[in-house]
Amino acid sequence: MAGRGAGGAGGRGGKPARPSASSRRAPQKSGTKKGAARTGATPKRASPKPETSAVADAARGPFRLGAVEGATPGKWIGTWRERMPHVALELVPLTVADQQQALATASVDAALVRLPVDRTDLHLIPLYDEVPVVVCAADSHLTAADELTVADLVGEVIIAPQHPPLELEVAGGEMPRFASPESVADAIAIAASGVGVVIVPMSLARLHHRKDAAHRPLADGPTSSIALAWPAAPATASDAASGAFVETFIGIVRGRTANSSR
Repeated sequence: MAGRGAGGAGGRGGKPARPSASSRRAPQKSGTKKGAARTGATPKRASPKPETSAVADAARGPFRLGAVEGATPGKWIGTWRERMPHVALELVPLTVADQQQALATASVDAALVRLPVDRTDLHLIPLYDEVPVVVCAADSHLTAADELTVADLVGEVIIAPQHPPLELEVAGGEMPRFASPESVADAIAIAASGVGVVIVPMSLARLHHRKDAAHRPLADGPTSSIALAWPAAPATASDAASGAFVETFIGIVRGRTANSSR
């Protein structure tokens, strides 16, 4: 018949030819997941299994910061919480009597201590000095002056707690006829009664302020220094992991920004 081409199926009015099996191309295999080749996305990887080692546990915190009575770490703690929101900071109150032991037994990672301390096996950074003050009864004749000297304390009963935050011998001062009070708070309470006076750093006079007590700066008295101390060598792998927290806190205390180098 006329009008058909050689192929028949490709002529005018004929049905379109189907591609032969041999002409069909097999889908190209890819090493990426479906959709990754089209979008360029990186295939998701399986999440790593959580670590359970002592080092990993230590890396999660908390960071244990000791603070001797009267120390004021609030500013630095605030910066820590902004910079390290995923690691809790545990503040551990200390006294002059137990600050050394807390560091020696690693019950704290670092501590704000009141000098002097035994620096054996410790790193230490001095931070600031506190003015000494004389605490006396609110109606004492000593309050007539805005500032006192050691000479003004001649004849006064000098009260000192069992673990005094300041070491000072007052020439001409009187020894109390009672046992040393256990704490600074107890010593200030006795001084407030009018029995004698107690010499302490300014922060402790403010911390234990009473309506029946007053304090005046001691111009020629010794200052009390606060320092940051931490163990010189880690005792365990866990302690080594917490060392990173100590370094971060040192940076905060020294005023480094989050992006500054050490």
